[in-house]
Amino acid sequence: MNKLFVAYKPAGIGSNLFLWKLKKKYNNKKAGFSGTLDPFAKGVLLIGFGTHTKLFRFLNKAPKTYRATLWLGAKSDSLDTEMIDYVQILKELPHAKVQEIVKSLEGSLEYEPPIFSAKKINGQRAYDLARAGKEVLLNKINSTIYETKLINYSHPFVTFEATVSEGTYIRSLGRIISNRLGVKNGSLSALERLSEGQFRYNNEEVLDIKKSLNIPQNYYVGDKENIKYGRVLALEDLEIKENGYYWLDNGDNVTILNIELNEVKYELGRIYTC
Repeated sequence: MNKLFVAYKPAGIGSNLFLWKLKKKYNNKKAGFSGTLDPFAKGVLLIGFGTHTKLFRFLNKAPKTYRATLWLGAKSDSLDTEMIDYVQILKELPHAKVQEIVKSLEGSLEYEPPIFSAKKINGQRAYDLARAGKEVLLNKINSTIYETKLINYSHPFVTFEATVSEGTYIRSLGRIISNRLGVKNGSLSALERLSEGQFRYNNEEVLDIKKSLNIPQNYYVGDKENIKYGRVLALEDLEIKENGYYWLDNGDNVTILNIELNEVKYELGRIYTC
């Protein structure tokens, strides 16, 4: 069974274990996901079965939108509720100030990723080093924060939404909000991914591949049998001849091509859409 859909991972379970449950549910051993979610987080997870696992890199998966709740005064090395050391009792802040600080994140942002992250240091994951009590020094990274929105402030909890570029650490955004509010500590008490690009949860409904690809459609004007049997395609038989990835509509399946240095290569041949 070849299938592409959006699942909703609950909190408290890893992405790999969640995928194993979906394999059992649909009785399919060949499956994969795109965009790992930590066990702490819940929300949208793109799932592919069969040959559709090869499509992830061609999907429109950015920007991503998250909803998070920040617990002001809660100290945690993991920047979430997994490792809370203590909670400082704080005076309530002006609502307008909280709203202003949440909005101030928008734009290009340089910051330190969490030490409990999948970043690699000399071949080792940062979270493995951090759990072993070793010093973790990570280079700063850059993210684009397209839009932020304060959803609710019920002291000491700040719930906000952020639409961000791929690879953004929402736990770090929570830390930045705390610091800009003049609060020494702050950790996320909840994190939900609402969307990945155009993809939102819709009861695991099968996605239309032809509407999900983020590469342009091309058109082949030669003998259709050439595509059917995987024969070499001539550049002059394609309407668009510039270098890049393209998809061809072959009725009940699509073919993904790569044009490079005036050569046409099959990237993915005949991915069936139904």
